[in-house]
Amino acid sequence: MTLINDTAHAFLPYPDAPVPYADEGLLAGLCFGVKDLFDVAGYPTGGGQPFVLAMSGIKTKTAPTVQHLLDAGARFVGKTVTDELAFSMNGNNAHFGVPVNGAAADRISGGSSSGSASAVSNNLCDFALGSDTGGSVRAPANHCGLYGIRPSHGRISLAGVLDLSPSLDTCGYFARDVETFARVSTVLLGEDLAALPTHIRLLQPLDIWGMLDEEVTMAQAGPLARVEAALGKADATQVILDDDPDTAYWRFRHIQGHEAWTVNGPMIERYCPPLGPGIAERFAWSKTVTDEQFAVANVYRERFKKNLADLLGTDGVLVMPTVADIAPLLTDGGEKLESYRNRSIQMLCVAGLSGFPQITLPLGQRLGAPLGLSLLGPAGSDRGLVRLAQQIANTA
Repeated sequence: MTLINDTAHAFLPYPDAPVPYADEGLLAGLCFGVKDLFDVAGYPTGGGQPFVLAMSGIKTKTAPTVQHLLDAGARFVGKTVTDELAFSMNGNNAHFGVPVNGAAADRISGGSSSGSASAVSNNLCDFALGSDTGGSVRAPANHCGLYGIRPSHGRISLAGVLDLSPSLDTCGYFARDVETFARVSTVLLGEDLAALPTHIRLLQPLDIWGMLDEEVTMAQAGPLARVEAALGKADATQVILDDDPDTAYWRFRHIQGHEAWTVNGPMIERYCPPLGPGIAERFAWSKTVTDEQFAVANVYRERFKKNLADLLGTDGVLVMPTVADIAPLLTDGGEKLESYRNRSIQMLCVAGLSGFPQITLPLGQRLGAPLGLSLLGPAGSDRGLVRLAQQIANTA
């Protein structure tokens, strides 16, 4: 990336290094950015944290997922900013700055894949890799008016990628248009082992929809109707998810926090690196999660996954809001941002706890800012969801 062109502050100021790519392939003619959790030969991997960057060294091997894109003909243009240690949804890194939301410059881009979403929404690349543990692709995609996916857990390799919470971490990606999104999906996802049938059951989880404020519900009415019409459903079947959202939220947080501290705690305690606002408090809380809480949460997760699998069967697809609202303003304070984050995680944790795939589509708008609507399907139905997204996007 030529930094003089990065007016969005989406990319890290690493010196350019040659990254070879194939002359032809399904992604030929496209360029992409990579969240600075993924190893790329010739570059360090900083994880949004100066001490991690200092210890990284220059990588000699490229993460397999990145290499897969290069082998398909896509051109690498740079490493993108991530929220510190990928443990935030705000898109404001205290050490490396605030990437600009290309769809609403007065609002946050969202984290932790902030730089990737910013780069795509500002037309600096055609698509970009991110990671999604608690919503780190889906929330920025909502905020920046992009297509984004959290795939089935384990569907895309995370070898050569910094961990946050391994049992929740996934590799996702962003694109501005559905056809680019589908091309990348073909390369990274392969074919579904659990393909969706031609005729699906579209399900509307009322407990998730009930979390929205009235004005957001009204703004989502048009996108919901568009999805129903495109998929040939007069009305989505209304359902209630099996578990209380507040309980699901805390079980998710206990798993994420316990694993995040297991991964990063030794480094934090040894080096005492300066951690940005919100990050320091989140890790301090994560340290307090007990082994017993973690065990209880894992038992809950298995039950949650089974109940959702039973509800979806092989042909059920949830249609649901991606997050609580449009992106918060850059001027919103920490308490307001934390409240927004917590409300959104109650929605986002459905995919996290189950490990099922979720795609957010840029179908709505409120106050001039993008508002996403999501499809969530059974485990392994990722490509089927992409095809549904194409069907919706191509229906007037």
